[in-house]
Order: sequence, then C-alpha cells, then structure tokens
Amino acid sequence: MRRGYGGSSVPLDVDRYTLCELASDVAAVAAALDDEPVVLFGHDWGAPIVWNTAIRHPERVRAVAGLSVPHTPAIGISLLDLFDQLYADRFFYMLHFRQPGVPEAEFGADLRGALKRCFFALSGDAPPGSWLPDAPRDAAFLALLPDAPEGPLSFLPDDELDALVASFERTGMVGAFNRYRAAALDAAADADVIGATVAQPSCFIGGELDPVRSMLPGTDLFTEPGAGCTDFRGATIVGGAGHWVHQEAVAETNAALDAFLASLA
Repeated sequence: MRRGYGGSSVPLDVDRYTLCELASDVAAVAAALDDEPVVLFGHDWGAPIVWNTAIRHPERVRAVAGLSVPHTPAIGISLLDLFDQLYADRFFYMLHFRQPGVPEAEFGADLRGALKRCFFALSGDAPPGSWLPDAPRDAAFLALLPDAPEGPLSFLPDDELDALVASFERTGMVGAFNRYRAAALDAAADADVIGATVAQPSCFIGGELDPVRSMLPGTDLFTEPGAGCTDFRGATIVGGAGHWVHQEAVAETNAALDAFLASLA
C-alpha cells in the first residue's frame, strides 16, 4: 500500500508523490515493522518505488524484487519530457494522465468500467497494442481501449474488482494520477542519485506480453532487466502473461519469488 491508495492519506499537492517522497514512506514503514533490513517486492509504480528505496535507504533494505518495471538508473531528465519527445504528436497515456482533472473526470464517469477496461487492456488477454494505440495526442483515453469482456476477467474476480472500486470511491483517483504528474518533478529530486544502481540482491519478474517492455519505441526493456543492478539474481519472463503477472500467473510468480528468497539464505 502507498500514499494515495487504500487506507493511506491522499494529499493533493503533486510534489508529495515524487519517487523520493514515496521511497521515504516505504523506509519509514520498514523501520516501524522491523529493526532489521527488509525484503521489498514492488509492482508497476511500486517497482520504481522499491528500487529507489533500496538506493536511498540502503540500511533499511536487504533485497528487492521488481515486477513489470526494471530499474533504470536516474539520468537527470524528466520521464515526462522524455516521453513527450518519443511520442511527439502521438497519444501516450502518461502524458494524458498529467493533465489536471482530466483523467479523474474520465474515470469518475464510470469508475468500475474504467478500471476493468484498463486491467483488460494491460493483460495478456487483450489484443496486441491495446495499451499503446497509435492515436493523436489529444485523443480521449478510455475510448482508445478495447471493450472488456462480459463477466469476470480471467485473472481478476468480480469481488476483487469491486474491492478496488470501493477503495477508489473512498480516496478518489487524484492520488493515483498525481504520481504521473510528479514524474515531472523526479529529475530535480534525483540529482543526488543520478546513475545509481541497486546494490542489494535483486531480481525481476515480468510478463511476456507486458506493454511496458515496448514503451520506449524500438527498445525491449526486458532484454537486460538487471543492467541497473550490481547483485542481480536473475529475471523470470512468464509466457502469455501481461502486465498483471502476479495475478495472471500466480504460481509462476510465487515460484520465482520463492527462489529469489532462497538465494538470500
């Protein structure tokens, strides 16, 4: 759980959602739970958060596993500026999400339908290219995604989706989207960790069909997922799974995490 989600606080200021701030949250929770360094697992934005916690608070982190997003050392450039160049005049969801109030309004019109649509579009069940459509920069987001199938998704039972909807009905979506907006501020906050690698034992788990691997046009981000780590214990790329590898391939993900934990003994 992190700031802006579930039972956590939901500050409105964008600068409260930088990777530096969120890594400090994780380190504080780790210190409250145990005097000894902890092992961190993180998925999606949670992956950069745990990678950065390992770098910024090494005394609190024994090892780290990132799911779906490999560690990329900071280069001193805003992620949003980079994508603005790479997707010149083209639609890209992160650039859409940075607009104040726009995605909140889109999702608020039908929160359950919007979340289900996003979960499906990012999964291995969706048609190729569903999450990264070739569309104009100013296109409406949800209309670009394929319709989700009727009934429960294969990896997300209705009761779990309903729990997510209830959670976001309590918090609103501003915290979730503020993380994307705060990506514009990360470069300034990361000046002291440019080029930093993860020194602790680490591993990576991703889905073969995850759109993340092709977010940098012409690059496969899963080719060398340990390039930014100095004690990398290996990568597991799960065939047929998409972005929700821990939900789409539970057994394979747990087996990879168990093997990683065993390597720490």
